[in-house]
Amino acid sequence: MDVTTLYSIGELSRRTGLAVRTIRFYSDSGVVAPTTRSPAGYRLYDHDALLRLELLRTLRELGMDLATIQRVLDRELSVAEVAAAHADAVDLQIRVLQLRRSVLRVVAGRGSSPEETKLMHRLTQLSGEERRRLIEDFMEGTFGTVDADPAAMAMVRAATPDLPDDPSGEQVAAWVELAELVGDEDFRARMRRTATCQASGRTPGIESEIGEELMGFTRQKVAEAMESGIDPLSDRGAPVIDDLVHRFAEVLARTPDTEFRDWMAQRFEEAHDPRVDRYWRLVWIVNGWQVVPNLIPVYPWLIQALRNDRDA
Repeated sequence: MDVTTLYSIGELSRRTGLAVRTIRFYSDSGVVAPTTRSPAGYRLYDHDALLRLELLRTLRELGMDLATIQRVLDRELSVAEVAAAHADAVDLQIRVLQLRRSVLRVVAGRGSSPEETKLMHRLTQLSGEERRRLIEDFMEGTFGTVDADPAAMAMVRAATPDLPDDPSGEQVAAWVELAELVGDEDFRARMRRTATCQASGRTPGIESEIGEELMGFTRQKVAEAMESGIDPLSDRGAPVIDDLVHRFAEVLARTPDTEFRDWMAQRFEEAHDPRVDRYWRLVWIVNGWQVVPNLIPVYPWLIQALRNDRDA
């Protein structure tokens, strides 16, 4: 069409699909000013104004604010620059919505109380940077002392929990539990002791006494029982623990009686910290890592089964 063609507000409305009052608002705001006026005083717009209005409509539909659009139309910003910035903003909105969806699914699935729901929402609303600072504070508070073992800190830092942008309900629940755990001073002291022992390669007492081969076998059998859903206090768990007790007794030249079972339970309790085990399990869940069978915490199941047999 000829560049000298002029359009009334009504014609612009028909061509762009925008309401007359919307075009009038844009015109009054100076975003799309009239080219001239008719002898009767009505606003008229040229082809450039039509193109400007069509671009304005497109950018508004993409969620851009009027002030930014004004700068684009005045060529202070390029469409590419603004589009890149808004794409980043949309990405952030998507991540927030995905996280909110995951929280709602956890609340619905667990029947969470109002207090738990508020806590879950507060902890998951933390930005990625805030979540990193929360874990960094835990690292520094646990291993930032003068006498801290650098190797222990490096080991824990290598498995830093990082909640994904679109977490599952299980990951959200694990993150909430983990966030509460790392703020506990007693847990930090436990973590410092356990991680220092692990990083140094020192083996807990009973493990060194029975040897790597039997301990590996024990982990395998208990892990299989746990994966099969066998309760350590059930009859199904009895054959597993009976076999292990007899193997331990043979290696240590002991009698596999109640006293020996009690001794085994005590020694495993000394070597085991359930809260530290729980931390590692939560990290695996949050990070979406595959659970390696020989890393599954087997001591809690083993101790319960030994205690159950003793009390029977």
